[in-house]
Amino acid sequence: MILDLREVFSSKTKAVDIDTTVDMSDYDVYGVQPIALPVSVKGDVKNSADVVTLNVTVEFIYSAPCDRCATETQKQLGMSFSHVLVSSLAGDDEEEFIVVENMELDLDDVVKTDIILNLPTKFLCSEDCKGVCPGCGRSLNTDECVCEKEVDPRLAKLKELLK
Repeated sequence: MILDLREVFSSKTKAVDIDTTVDMSDYDVYGVQPIALPVSVKGDVKNSADVVTLNVTVEFIYSAPCDRCATETQKQLGMSFSHVLVSSLAGDDEEEFIVVENMELDLDDVVKTDIILNLPTKFLCSEDCKGVCPGCGRSLNTDECVCEKEVDPRLAKLKELLK
């Protein structure tokens, strides 16, 4: 979605409301498209005292395998972002501001970038996920490990004493 911001930059009280969706079904993480459904985007672009700000809140369903136990998991995620928009830059402050060339902003690109940069690095089915046993491969969340525990040979005599 391209936002025409000419009126917002020219008027000190103008605002543009945003209520749209962004398609991120082509976003790929290790062969999985975790955001299959459209992302809900709500917010506004405001000019307040000649400072133009973009404020958006996004909500979406993130569906991917758990990084510990590989169980397919879905979570509703929500994030909020705020950016200062400028028509041009005089210095090297590119990280702090978004330059709006020709008074048009590609909202889809901004939202996609913000979401990708703020996704969790580890995606877990639950905070207390136990993962899988490296020996037998069973999920430790639902099953008990059936592996026979190997005893360190240095402690074998101690094990005999404890029997």
